[in-house]
Amino acid sequence: MGEQGNIRCLSIESFDKNIEDLASLLVACVQDGASVGFVMPFSQDDSLSFWREKVRPLVANEQAVLMVYTLEEQIVGTVQLCLATMPNQMHRADVSKLLVSPLFRKRGIAKSLMIELERQAQKYQRTLVTLDTRTGDKAEPLYHKLGYETVGIIPGFCRDTHNPDRLDPTTYMYKCL
Repeated sequence: MGEQGNIRCLSIESFDKNIEDLASLLVACVQDGASVGFVMPFSQDDSLSFWREKVRPLVANEQAVLMVYTLEEQIVGTVQLCLATMPNQMHRADVSKLLVSPLFRKRGIAKSLMIELERQAQKYQRTLVTLDTRTGDKAEPLYHKLGYETVGIIPGFCRDTHNPDRLDPTTYMYKCL
């Protein structure tokens, strides 16, 4: 598991206790240019609102599994397995918000989180995992190494984090478990 870190799934109680750290991690990643749905300027308050309003209800209703990677009690990475699918898609789950602190990248943390995400998907009897990533992003080669296959690329899909006039393409991928 990366560099002797610990991965755990957060209960709603743990989520509430760690929301400030989750918000700080998201801010650091967005400021570093991560294409995870937000554009600059992006504040701690913006991040707290996202975690409270978008993620917390999913975790509370068991529609998402939120995993964190910690090193010495510090959250340095996170990913979500989204289980909220339509009735005809109960075999499928989505990957959301794979984040690793810019200070802790290239240490196997993202890979460890994705391996745990797949284990959790199997626990919930999900046999297909889907995701999207900015085309050419740092995570794209990792997904390929883990066996994810590209379905296609949509041009001009999302605004660039730091340059809202630039539209970036997005690559859609999947993996059968």
